[in-house]
Amino acid sequence: MSEPTALSLIPPAVVLVLAVWLRRPILSLILGAVVGLLLLDPAEMLNNFAATSLKVMADETIGWLILVCGSFGALIALLVRTGGALAFGHKAIALAKGRRSSLFMTFILGLVIFIDDYLNALTVGETMKRVTDKYKVSREMLAYVVDSTAAPVCVLVPVSTWAVFFGGLLVDNGVAPEGEGISVYMSAIPYMLYAWLAVAMVLLVALGLVPALGPMKRAELKAAAVEEQHDANMRQVHTSDDYAVHAIEEEFETAHKDGKLHNFLVPLLLMVGFTVYFDIDVWKGLLATLVVTLPYYAVQKLMPLSEMMEQMIDGFKNMLPAIGTVIAAFIFKDVCDNLMLPQYVIDTLSPFMTAQLLPAVVFLAMAVLAFATGSSWGIFAVTIPIVMPLAHSVGADIPLVIGALLSASSFGSQACFYSDSTVLAAQGSGCDLVSHAVTQLPYALIAAGLAFVGFILIA
Repeated sequence: MSEPTALSLIPPAVVLVLAVWLRRPILSLILGAVVGLLLLDPAEMLNNFAATSLKVMADETIGWLILVCGSFGALIALLVRTGGALAFGHKAIALAKGRRSSLFMTFILGLVIFIDDYLNALTVGETMKRVTDKYKVSREMLAYVVDSTAAPVCVLVPVSTWAVFFGGLLVDNGVAPEGEGISVYMSAIPYMLYAWLAVAMVLLVALGLVPALGPMKRAELKAAAVEEQHDANMRQVHTSDDYAVHAIEEEFETAHKDGKLHNFLVPLLLMVGFTVYFDIDVWKGLLATLVVTLPYYAVQKLMPLSEMMEQMIDGFKNMLPAIGTVIAAFIFKDVCDNLMLPQYVIDTLSPFMTAQLLPAVVFLAMAVLAFATGSSWGIFAVTIPIVMPLAHSVGADIPLVIGALLSASSFGSQACFYSDSTVLAAQGSGCDLVSHAVTQLPYALIAAGLAFVGFILIA
């Protein structure tokens, strides 16, 4: 395809419709990619699909993601099996006094683990889901809190993987002088309106100041009804106080019953510490954590090394659905790039790009692209060389435009049901992916609408 056309909008529409209808994200993404390849060249569809999938699998980012997600699954399996997660569950339930406090604890934990959105999404959900279960919080609500404190928080912190990546992009594209990528990034942080509003929104929801809306309200009512029925059945053999403990132990039937809290906290602290030490490299941080954690557990004789290996393999397997979804999303994104979807959206909106409207239009255009393709980072590597020269030519405020770009990125990461951050937030929270996406979308759209108005007013 030599020129961008409206046909490039068909594959994203196909994916969104099929995902809601079939509730099978991987299948929807693959079918969307096939539709895109048929639009490009029907006769070469099979060859092009084979070439695109191999290209994606050879991508360093995909290799990194498989290693990070799989290894994190392995670490989670060890935390559960050794009883460390069970001990944390007991401690957290003792601290949480009700529904709001359990969600507020989840929110605070999301703020603390600001290094990386993958690390955040997987850690917070896995850590808190049994605590929020006790207070009849739906897994959809938990996943929303986790997702809203993943990318939106990471984008606001200048010592995160987001800052490192986008700071590098700003230097590579001549927006920032060599060595000043992070300082230019920091100048845009006050203007990352969506991220600020998303974090404020989730805090209000967690504290009960903003009610559950639409699909989320239905999920909350369903969770309460299921738990009440469960409570009625369990009361025959347990008091209400005993049931909270029993519910946790039921989740950890194979866990070491004498697990200690330090067996949970030490690996997590090591992971954050090593990630910072290795210049915000989550893979190196995880690798170093596992190197220390295995002998740390072995010295305590919690289980033989051979059993640890088996648990780690099982944990890696548990992450395969999330890994598969992200790989399919990367294949789909590559097809959309070949269809010139980013160029079509920008060309369509370029007549509206004046100095006053540019930040709002950039936010709208990039948010649509990030939502349609599921690519929060890749789409901006493609569009920054187009958008930033345009911003200079019309005399727009550069930090404000960068803030609009990053706001759209965090919106896409949170709102798109097949973005990597959304997939991992659902995985860590034990929530169905499509249910998570549908229930959190109203909140994301409210924050996005307010951000759009904010960019117009500030410009």
